[in-house]
Amino acid sequence: MSSRSNTPAFWFIAPSVIALLAIGLAPILFAVFNSLHEYNLARPAAGKPFVGLENYLTVLTDGTFWSSLGRTVTFLVTAVPIQIAIGLWAALLLHRPGLSFMRSVARVSLVIPLATTYAVVGLIGRLIFNREFGVANDMLGWVGIPVTDWLGDPTMAFVALIIMDVWQWTPFCTLILLAGLSMVPKETEEAARLETPSALRILRHVQMPFLLPGLTAILILRTADVLKEFDKIFTMTRGGPGAATELISVYIQRVGFRVFDLGLASAQAVVLLVFCIVLSRLYIRYVYKEAEL
Repeated sequence: MSSRSNTPAFWFIAPSVIALLAIGLAPILFAVFNSLHEYNLARPAAGKPFVGLENYLTVLTDGTFWSSLGRTVTFLVTAVPIQIAIGLWAALLLHRPGLSFMRSVARVSLVIPLATTYAVVGLIGRLIFNREFGVANDMLGWVGIPVTDWLGDPTMAFVALIIMDVWQWTPFCTLILLAGLSMVPKETEEAARLETPSALRILRHVQMPFLLPGLTAILILRTADVLKEFDKIFTMTRGGPGAATELISVYIQRVGFRVFDLGLASAQAVVLLVFCIVLSRLYIRYVYKEAEL
């Protein structure tokens, strides 16, 4: 007993630390190493000559890279606010007194979209928005809207991707925000309801401070997820038509595994990682900061 109590705590957590370093840090270091070298899978005999920052200069002057990143940011600022708005609305409905049974049912049913893999969501979207037999055109036909070539039109294909993303991730926002609402002291909330009948005032002054930490988590996780989203896009539109839905992850995959330039693709991935870290820091600074006040 005494020998165990004198054992440094580090030895108990060392396996976890080693696993985290192997899983998380090693791929990043490998990508950074590749980004500093000319690494083309189509020319294995050429080896990996050191090129320094040449790949990063190529990325910074690559118009296609920035166009793909711009489409990704457009996707992010369109889909995520919709998910948060609908998720907040649903969470407020489920938070009403006397709906404990409905909350239990909702928690179970809301997990279904989250448990669906990205590739399956993409295949479902491909079927829903099919021009010939898709459900989307059938529903629009009920109100007299003509057949739309969802996946053949650049704008509509982008909209279809947003719709599928909203379907998959709105439940996640709902569950996180519902958990935040459950942290609000009942006495404080009941007193606020006696003071004012305005739900907006209660949301702003009573509930919002408890929602901001969850909102920060949603923004960070969804931003990281959108920046690396590939499976759903590839199975649904393959980045088309043209490059209309070629988000940044699809473009990096094309450079790395179709052009076979892993050095350049690694540099693009490192730039994307830095961009994601900067956005996460901004979220923590300007959103989570409010929760501390």
